[in-house]
Amino acid sequence: MQAKRLQGGAALLALVVCVGLSACALPRTGPNRDEIFDGSVLKGGNAFVVSVDDRVTRATRISPALGFGPSFRNAEVMGSDVIAPGDMLSLTIYENVRDDPLLGNTGQRVSTLSDVQVDGQGFIFVPYAGQVMAAGLSPEGLRTAITERLAPQTPDPQIAVTRAAGNGATVTVSGSVANQGVFPIDRPSRTLTAMLAQAGGISIEPESALVRVTRGGTTGQVWLADLYNQPSLDIALRPGDRVVVERDTRSFVALGATGSQKLIPFETQTVTAIEALAQVGGLNAQLADPTGIFIFRTESAAVANKVLGRSDLTGRQRFIYVLNLTDPMGIFEARDFDIRDGDTVYVTEAPYAQFTKALAALNGTATSANAISSLAGGN
Repeated sequence: MQAKRLQGGAALLALVVCVGLSACALPRTGPNRDEIFDGSVLKGGNAFVVSVDDRVTRATRISPALGFGPSFRNAEVMGSDVIAPGDMLSLTIYENVRDDPLLGNTGQRVSTLSDVQVDGQGFIFVPYAGQVMAAGLSPEGLRTAITERLAPQTPDPQIAVTRAAGNGATVTVSGSVANQGVFPIDRPSRTLTAMLAQAGGISIEPESALVRVTRGGTTGQVWLADLYNQPSLDIALRPGDRVVVERDTRSFVALGATGSQKLIPFETQTVTAIEALAQVGGLNAQLADPTGIFIFRTESAAVANKVLGRSDLTGRQRFIYVLNLTDPMGIFEARDFDIRDGDTVYVTEAPYAQFTKALAALNGTATSANAISSLAGGN
């Protein structure tokens, strides 16, 4: 009996020693704070580990290159009725004769020519007037031109010209709008904001909406919020412009001892480190080390040299930025430090978290060992 008890005790001791030796291999969310610092360039690693302060915050702040170039900004608003190749016109001709009108049948003083399309060269064909240049004229200008052609053939003709939608002075609006389609540039829709309203407005959250305009081979892009806040961005449209409204595609990843671990899309133009943590539920109170908040990022050589006060770095460089939320100033730094597209926000586990896991493992091992000992004693 005594021998069996000794065997049970030896099994318990073996299990305890096994747990003690393998404590460092207990499950965890990733590297701890010391391991990250050990991977710095200063210790032979391949990433620069930098504590965040006001200078670093300023050096790393990069605004997306958005806006419209001079070709967009300098374009003046089009005359709302300028006729362009591809436009559809409707002509109504009143003749001051009853018995023998030029265009209509006997007794028909009013003739209507509908769906008259301006050809690629800018001309339309009007019976008895021939080819008439319409492109570049207003409906009033075209009325005068047709009147001059018909006046020698019919006394005092009265002509009305109406410009309808067509393939000429139009803009294509697509993406996250209520009504996608091809819209004519007319009096109510000669500018970008007016054309968006013509398309029924946007169908996504305004804070994350981007508006892109392509004209020929040139493209400009602005935030929707800036478009409405800065009148200078409300550019005049031109025939053939393509307007696309889309959601911001930027995102960052949250890992480690946070409330959740996932890919987070940007919901506003800027996201700070403190806002990023808030979006994933903050720090896990049972696991997180508030002195070990890290932002993993690849920086351009220009930014890397600026952050480190150097001038010799070339190519893209790996950086790990460090925030300490136990320091009141660290909270200010986290509030001011901008997260960028592709960043990884990682929160390390506190040292006691591994200790707690080890105790739990020991308790579980002790329970198993007692069971083994009981079985041994029972036999």
